[in-house]
Amino acid sequence: MSRFPLHTAETAPDAESLISDAQKAFGFLPNLLAVMAEAPALLEGYMTLAAIFDKSDLSPTERQIVLMVNNRLNGCTYCMAAHSGIAKAQGVPDEVIETLRDGTELSDTKLEALRLFAVKINESRGWPEQSDIDALLAAGYTSRTVLEVILGTAVKVMSNYTNHIASTPLDDAFAAVEWTTAELAGSAG
Repeated sequence: MSRFPLHTAETAPDAESLISDAQKAFGFLPNLLAVMAEAPALLEGYMTLAAIFDKSDLSPTERQIVLMVNNRLNGCTYCMAAHSGIAKAQGVPDEVIETLRDGTELSDTKLEALRLFAVKINESRGWPEQSDIDALLAAGYTSRTVLEVILGTAVKVMSNYTNHIASTPLDDAFAAVEWTTAELAGSAG
């Protein structure tokens, strides 16, 4: 049960157009966005920033790596489940999704370099070593990638922290890919 109301267009009139946009995009109103509607500025900021991140140079798989690494490290059960479903719908390979859920090494060395860099950004709170940046660049990424990882991390701070505070209930649409923090304790970041 959520500690905050799960709004609808009728109960959050200041966010009616945002809620309508979300319902069109997902085919339903995800509980995360229903909670965020309590603060329309947060909802708008999150939706806008997420849309901007989708325009980055990162592929859908690379974006999901950044997002799911943060979900996992931040212990966000809601977002890990949601992004498992979203990643599958975007064509991210099952092996990548499962590896991200488990927090283990990706078999693709370039993608693994991105995963490790996303871990470093999260764990260092934005203070990676130069060697971390160099490893990402050596894998074939660019300085633009470094900054886009920061953008994806910022998106996850908004959603992960909201879910922690609100205890957002998981949507039925994501129940088949539920994730627990017990899975976090079972392996390394």
